[in-house]
Amino acid sequence: MTTHFKSNRSPRGRQFSRYPNNRPFRRSAPKARGIDVSRFINTKGPAAEEKQEAYVPTHHFVDFEIDVRIKGNIMKKGYITPTPIQDQAIPLILQGRDLIGIANTGTGKTGAFLIPLLQKVVNNRNERVLIIVPTRELAQQIDEEFKGFAQGSGFLSLCAVGGANINPQMRRLREDPYFVIGTPGRLKDLMDRKVLDLSKFQTVVLDEADRMLDMGFIRDIKFILSHMSNLKHKLFFSATLSREIEGLIGTFLTNPARVSVKTGETAASIRQDIVRVGGKVKLDVLCELLGKPDFDKVLVFGRTKHGVEKLAKLLKQRGIAAESIHGNKTQNKRQRALDLFKRDHVQVLVATDVAARGIDIDGVSHVINYDAPTTYEDYVHRIGRTGRAGKRGSALTFVD
Repeated sequence: MTTHFKSNRSPRGRQFSRYPNNRPFRRSAPKARGIDVSRFINTKGPAAEEKQEAYVPTHHFVDFEIDVRIKGNIMKKGYITPTPIQDQAIPLILQGRDLIGIANTGTGKTGAFLIPLLQKVVNNRNERVLIIVPTRELAQQIDEEFKGFAQGSGFLSLCAVGGANINPQMRRLREDPYFVIGTPGRLKDLMDRKVLDLSKFQTVVLDEADRMLDMGFIRDIKFILSHMSNLKHKLFFSATLSREIEGLIGTFLTNPARVSVKTGETAASIRQDIVRVGGKVKLDVLCELLGKPDFDKVLVFGRTKHGVEKLAKLLKQRGIAAESIHGNKTQNKRQRALDLFKRDHVQVLVATDVAARGIDIDGVSHVINYDAPTTYEDYVHRIGRTGRAGKRGSALTFVD
């Protein structure tokens, strides 16, 4: 490949890279929008993963005290052995413990809370569960997972997100669903319309709590929680623990159990490297990469909504099957683009950071940061869309 240059080491151990003219130069920790480029490089990812001692779970799904129908649905999904967060969190949640779960993205957090909470509803049909998440895509993903675990039970759920017609959501609330999964803004809207009565809900899950605080939802979260007068069971899941999250924990959680399976900022299963564009046309470099045989399911991140839409159109003009997802698209168009990508009808999904947390699609082979992320936290969330659930993935970041 002519556009992707791996680092080499001189006999003295100094790092060098090569431009197309093969003249070496010393890497001097260049910056990408304020981030040290060296943080985008970890070419030993999969090899390091192989050397790590495998996690040995203390349970299998058949061991958990859950309904045989739930176990059957778990088996249908092909799940046999719990992930570390599932192995440690499910027994505690089944006991009714408040819990703080700290885990990298793609570690099975959704199953870790849905499975035991579904069992709570089996045990008590008066139980109602509220799950609060930062983005529409994540809410839809959790709702889809719920339907898989709850198949054949008749238990209703509501996915309450903005960008979608509120009237069907209001009608579903009148059917008294057991699980309401939503974003803070739409949940508040439903509360204002007097159709969502949170006094009936005894259990709440805050998923990706750190991201919700980053997006400015702290007041909305406090407002929603303050209206849950019968709240008895609280679960917080996050990749990091900030002071604000610790403050929420101190206010709303009672003697919480803490489960941390976070092994690092980025998963060891992701090979990370940079692509030096130099004086080349950026689009040409991207198309050259996408023409390689192993780039079969690629998530490309851009900085702006306009830029993402334009890039997807340019890729299509070059014969590459691509779709885009960003905030200017309607909910139906966003969902259609996700579905096409999920079903492998398009090779490339071009997205803004708004989608970084919500997209949970199996088999993403590569994440490409066409535009460098604004913060390292955004970088971590972006590349977490590949190398999920122990699978290997690659992340490439374009730099000048």
